[in-house]
Amino acid sequence: MAVLQQGHGAPVVILNHDEPAFYAVPAEMYERLMDRLEDIELTEIVREREGQPEIEVDIDDL
Repeated sequence: MAVLQQGHGAPVVILNHDEPAFYAVPAEMYERLMDRLEDIELTEIVREREGQPEIEVDIDDL
């Protein structure tokens, strides 16, 4: 935990034989990254569906 605290909220790389083994990312940053990835995935879905015919639905039929 001391090493992570020295990162002052930034990701910290953990090395194994001078090679990156993994990154420790603060929870807030991880959550922001996951939200951003979800936004990117949703944008891709919207672009794929762009131009498809619309289907009108009456809310009372649902």
